[in-house]
Amino acid sequence: MRYIVGYTDTPAGADALALGVRLARSMGASLDIVTVLRSEARPTLVPSDAGYERFLHETAQGWLRDAAAVVPRDVSSEGHIVYAESFARGLLDVSRDLEGSMIVVGAARGGLLGRATIGSVASALLHSAVVPVALAPGGSGSTIGLNDITRVSCAIGTRAGASELLDAAVLIARQAHVPLRLLSLVTLDMDDMSTPPEVAERAATHAEQVLAYAADHLPKDIDVAVLTASGNRVEDAVTSIDWEPEEVLFVGSSRLAKPRHIFLGTTAAKMLRELPVPMIVVPRDSVLTLED
Repeated sequence: MRYIVGYTDTPAGADALALGVRLARSMGASLDIVTVLRSEARPTLVPSDAGYERFLHETAQGWLRDAAAVVPRDVSSEGHIVYAESFARGLLDVSRDLEGSMIVVGAARGGLLGRATIGSVASALLHSAVVPVALAPGGSGSTIGLNDITRVSCAIGTRAGASELLDAAVLIARQAHVPLRLLSLVTLDMDDMSTPPEVAERAATHAEQVLAYAADHLPKDIDVAVLTASGNRVEDAVTSIDWEPEEVLFVGSSRLAKPRHIFLGTTAAKMLRELPVPMIVVPRDSVLTLED
């Protein structure tokens, strides 16, 4: 497996690299650290400056050398400089050409420390990628090489595609040798109201359905727990959950996604506002299954 890390010499780039190292080490994958430069193709009226292009290329090479220097020796990595019309386009192209299994990027700056804010690059990837996209929370770059994944959580529903999402989470949990936690989130998305009994009952029923599915379909070698979280809003449900610093959360794509493509849904977007751990968004009808 090859994980594609979108890297620049910025705090967000450090966050992406740290998460990439954690995932690669836990999964036995290699890292392809990618810096994207704007395409050399220019409008006719704007002359190309070879000196400036060379300066950019040498700067990017320096970034990749510095990144490689902090990757632990037990993680295989390779640096790449690519030219594309946008950073997201470059990562998508590299993922396709190298047959990457996942794309890892950092969050935009400006949000709360330890939370993710979607920038333009992440937004483009989270609405078009054909492989899972991992989003690193802000401020996680200082943890590079320190800890592996300790738990995989999976926000799973009962709609079509839930089984594919669960398969992807099981694959990661099994290969990383960590427990799997299935999250059942039931919310009203209404402010200033207490959670009525029928919502709690619906959450309990949903949790039972998830547990029943797990009992019938999950391998016996996976340690599985089910947690129900409810609240008036998705954000309230997320903040009520205890998170381990080194766990990751899997979520599925919206029903609006094209087959085998990512499209970040409104629920997942709301979760990001309060989520203190990395989120991995799995494409609709994902091919990342137990058979892999």
